[in-house]
Amino acid sequence: MKKIINTPDAPAPIGPYNQAMIVGDTVYLSGTIAMDLQSKQLIKAPIKEETKIVMDYIGAILKACGCTYDNIVKTTIFLNDMNNFVHVNEVYAGYFKGDFPTRATIQAARLPKDANVEISVVAKLF
Repeated sequence: MKKIINTPDAPAPIGPYNQAMIVGDTVYLSGTIAMDLQSKQLIKAPIKEETKIVMDYIGAILKACGCTYDNIVKTTIFLNDMNNFVHVNEVYAGYFKGDFPTRATIQAARLPKDANVEISVVAKLF
C-alpha cells in the first residue's frame, strides 16, 4: 500500500511525480530544489542559501509525512559543480543532531530549472 504526500509548504512538482510517497514504513522524497512557491521560478541565491532553502523544504515535506530529519536514512545530493561540495556540507550538517544518514553526492551536468543543488531523501517511519 502506498500513500502520496504533497504539501503546499514545499515546491509543487514540475512534472509527473509527487513530493513524497510512503510505502510501508519507508518514505521516499523526490528531488527538491530551491523553487519559489508562488512563481515556481528558481530562487537565485548563493549556494549556502540555496542549500538551506532546499533543506527547509525537505523538512516541510518530512513533516507532512509525520517525520523529521532524524528519520532520514539516505540522501542523494546532486550538484552542478562539485566545487560547492564543502559549502553544501556546511549547511547540510546543521540539520542533523547526531548520526548522519548515508549519502551519495553526484555532480550533474544540469539540474531542473538550472538549480545549483538538488537533494532527495529516503526516510523510515519509527
